Amino acid sequence: MAGSDFDWARMASDLERLLRLRSHPFAMKLFERAEEMEAVPKIRRPKNVHTTDQIVAQAARLGWTVGITGDDLVGAQCRAVIGLGPQDQTWRSGEHMTGVWYATQPDAAAHQEAMHVVPHGRYQALAVSPLASARLDPPLIVLFYASPGAMMYFINGLQWAGYRRFDWSVVGESACADSWGRALVTGTPSLSIPCFAERRYGGVLDDEMLMALPPAFVPKAIAGMEQLAKNGLRYPFPQYGIQQDVRAGMAVSYPDRAGR
Repeated sequence: MAGSDFDWARMASDLERLLRLRSHPFAMKLFERAEEMEAVPKIRRPKNVHTTDQIVAQAARLGWTVGITGDDLVGAQCRAVIGLGPQDQTWRSGEHMTGVWYATQPDAAAHQEAMHVVPHGRYQALAVSPLASARLDPPLIVLFYASPGAMMYFINGLQWAGYRRFDWSVVGESACADSWGRALVTGTPSLSIPCFAERRYGGVLDDEMLMALPPAFVPKAIAGMEQLAKNGLRYPFPQYGIQQDVRAGMAVSYPDRAGR
């Protein structure tokens, strides 16, 4: 696949600057042949069995470029979300989660059915890499971890021009289906509340959320945030004070409210 015209290093730098990110924005790409993944510059292959959360964390927290096949992942759940393992009747039954995360097998099966998963059969491998490295040019999706406040600001940037309402859902455990699963399947911005597995095995911090979206949305959001910043609306949001007369603060953005 040919490269793109995006400046990936600039994109990553802008996200880090505007959102005060504590980890690397990173890229994700699926490959139809494992040999294509193995040809990525400076690719690392796991020496141990991992969850996808751990692989993602190695790009976000350590700055590594890592490639996997389904054999590198611990179980059917991780493989199924990214299309590297079957979504057969055994997997759909949710039996492995019954009594652990869900009271009954029908509850577990309903959870499996609710997940966004990449269809099985097309892809053999996946790679993640820091966005700034441009090693996956072009990636299928861009991802970053950020605080709820930073996520709200990023969404405000997306909505600055060409407004649209965003509706997201929560499957609960296996929340990777809400982030990279949903973004890969739908091609739309996808915000998630990372689940237990992501926090325990992927090192996701207690105050972090995850955004996953196709690369074309990112410059739009950056341009929106830059305009918001010119209007005096920047992240992190300065606290005004819960007992102060609000009119002086509101008047900065809405002059007509100075005397109300």
